[in-house]
Amino acid sequence: MTTVDVTPATGKKNNSPGNSRRRVYRPNTKYIPVLATLVLLVIMYSSGVANYENFGDPSVLVNLFRDNAVLIVVAVGMTFVILTGGIDLSVGAVISLTTTLTATLLKGGWPPLVVLVLVLLLGSLLGAGMGAVIHFFKVEPFIATLAGLFLARGLALFINQNSIPIRDKTWKAISEYRIPLADGVVTKPIALVALAAVLIAAAVLAWTRFGRNVYAIGGSADSALLMGLPVGRTRIAVYTLSGFCAALGGVLFSINSTSGWALQGNGLELDAIAAVVIGGVLLTGGSGYVFGTLLGVMVYGLIQTIIAFQGDLNAAWTRIVIGVLLFGFIVLQRLVTRKAK
Repeated sequence: MTTVDVTPATGKKNNSPGNSRRRVYRPNTKYIPVLATLVLLVIMYSSGVANYENFGDPSVLVNLFRDNAVLIVVAVGMTFVILTGGIDLSVGAVISLTTTLTATLLKGGWPPLVVLVLVLLLGSLLGAGMGAVIHFFKVEPFIATLAGLFLARGLALFINQNSIPIRDKTWKAISEYRIPLADGVVTKPIALVALAAVLIAAAVLAWTRFGRNVYAIGGSADSALLMGLPVGRTRIAVYTLSGFCAALGGVLFSINSTSGWALQGNGLELDAIAAVVIGGVLLTGGSGYVFGTLLGVMVYGLIQTIIAFQGDLNAAWTRIVIGVLLFGFIVLQRLVTRKAK
């Protein structure tokens, strides 16, 4: 909240102590999109509780987080990218490559820990490569990451076009393990990984120099460069992080489904972008929060949950509602940025 002193007659700033003043309050506009998402989430959840039996059960909220763990992790990486004013279309394909390669290597008898490190490193390298192309060759992020999408998907199809079951004992043990939270309420380890990703990312953006650089580049890359900030290094690091999160999402996907398939994660990049935008992150960059992204994913998951409780609605309604919400939040972003200027 900011305040400005004005004279009653002219409305101009008045700093002289002798004159009468009235205080005008101007809300901080950067919080408006996030608050709008939070209000929407509360309204949707309250409506579900009012209309559907057992909707208010704690297990519904726990399952909402668990079932969307992969999307949460991928959307965290996407948040960093969009905050810099970029976009990453490759994350869904990186998930497919990760699951396919993971299942293939585990089937071949590779140690699980070695497989985990290898696929996370591969995802990070793909992200770093796209970031380097974007920075050094001045290629638009849309084009560079679209190329990354085709590359990752092509590699996945080259490895194996069929679904590959995972029978590794470690993977199956993690998949079957349940963490009790309360009486009758349990969750999976993948949900805790997603929560950890959100908390770490929020801390990085709020309290580290890297996080401040991300916001600065999103506000104006040219100004950040003039201030001596490491624009190139930060941009490459952001896409590396996005690739890492996509690979981690692929690992969680393979744990949850105990399989790998070249078409897994198809279209998930669009879901991640939608969740980030609905969560209040400006598409032009420079403004937004990881917790807003989490709220955006929860809105996405809650729509699916309401449709499941309704029972007679087509799953296509999820896409329809998300499309309407996207239009609404894009318009809200434009109004907020205009008012701020």
